[in-house]
Amino acid sequence: MAKKIGKIKIRVPRNIKKGQVIPVKALITHPMETGFRKDKKTGKKIPAYYINDVNVYYGDELITHMEWTIAVSANPFMTFYLKADKAAPLRIVWKDNKGGVYEKTLQITPK
Repeated sequence: MAKKIGKIKIRVPRNIKKGQVIPVKALITHPMETGFRKDKKTGKKIPAYYINDVNVYYGDELITHMEWTIAVSANPFMTFYLKADKAAPLRIVWKDNKGGVYEKTLQITPK
């Protein structure tokens, strides 16, 4: 069974204290084709297909923007740190070069 493109997992610590800096770990299922590989059966090049734009929002605020290229591996995993100073949704939006948009939202509720 093929992996579903755009499947997303986000992990944060369970017990978050207000003002704590926490790691956010995110994984997205995506083939991230460079456009340089050839199909072994046909010998034809596999078209480029990669995530090229990543935005992270905390509440309504854009907290980071990344531009990716073909150099990022398949099923990219990223870790970043967030100061959890309010109860708000954390939303990560990935866009690829073929127009695909994938997003996941996770509620951050510090105590």
